[in-house]
Amino acid sequence: MKYEEAMKRLEEIVSRIEENKMDIDQIGESLKEARELIKFCKDKLYKTDEEIKKILESQD
Repeated sequence: MKYEEAMKRLEEIVSRIEENKMDIDQIGESLKEARELIKFCKDKLYKTDEEIKKILESQD
């Protein structure tokens, strides 16, 4: 999965919750999915940040 896809899915989940388009069971499952997507995005951002730092340090 790409970062952009994960963010898009998170936005869909938030939108559906805000618009009350889910019942309580769906909200629970969607929140679990959202938690996994958030972790994926945070990990991806951290990894990318580390890669950028290494590239910049190697240029000095």
